[in-house]
Amino acid sequence: MSEMDLTPRSDGDGATAAPAKKKRNLVPMVVLALVLVAGGVIVTQFLNSAVDYFCNVDEVGVRDGCEEERRIRLQGTVDAGSIDETVPGVTAFSMTFGGESIDVRYTGGGGEPGGIFQECIPVVVHGEIRNGVLDGDRIEVRHSDEYAETECTVADA
Repeated sequence: MSEMDLTPRSDGDGATAAPAKKKRNLVPMVVLALVLVAGGVIVTQFLNSAVDYFCNVDEVGVRDGCEEERRIRLQGTVDAGSIDETVPGVTAFSMTFGGESIDVRYTGGGGEPGGIFQECIPVVVHGEIRNGVLDGDRIEVRHSDEYAETECTVADA
């Protein structure tokens, strides 16, 4: 059996050749890392802004997610005689749920809630509470197929 020659090879001028180093190009890895971080930030921001907590008026300031300076969907019944449309582009009213009331300032849709919006009906208003007033930009009128008489008295026009 022949022995293996384990002596280092030379490059011709008598010096031993160092193993060739593979140069890694760091630019693609840095770009990939930045793209992943930026994508994570964008997705996180989107998910945080897309979540509107659903709250009843009586849960404001009581339940987590139903505090001021946070975008929410707030459910309540429009109070009789509270609708005020004297300011152009704004519909102001109050709504109640569970014995608690809140003032609403609606500016979405040019200030016109439209549809079947009226006093004494349940609504869900999307917006943010600032200084105790819900600044709304979207209103959903809640209705069912069943007629139920309410104790709300609509003011005469």
